[in-house]
Amino acid sequence: MVLGYKAMLAEADAVVRSVSIDEMTKTFSDGDIVMVDIRDPRELERDGMIPGAFPAPRGMLEFWIDPESPYHKPRFAEGKTYVFYCASGWRSLLAAKLAQEMGLDARSMRGGFSEWKTASHPVVEMPKR
Repeated sequence: MVLGYKAMLAEADAVVRSVSIDEMTKTFSDGDIVMVDIRDPRELERDGMIPGAFPAPRGMLEFWIDPESPYHKPRFAEGKTYVFYCASGWRSLLAAKLAQEMGLDARSMRGGFSEWKTASHPVVEMPKR
């Protein structure tokens, strides 16, 4: 049986702590939190990103988190709380679940970058490739 995306989201929502945009604006400056933008590079170039966030495309996440991978990024070995976000919150919810399963203290930001931007929070432009 194939598990549909709605079931996958419900399963992830049951085990991942999600945080609101308001919570993030109050705690983002905390040095123990890393915001992780999992949108693809085209989205970052087109829409910008949250200042100080770490860009990590969803398709590379497993490889970047795993310290045994030749693609491992040390940013994921800092022992911090990782708050994942995407455009709307669906991909980041699944990413946070995966990151939890891989041993990280992971959260998902409800509403994603779209709500962040709509609320007029700071956004930085990404250089075009």
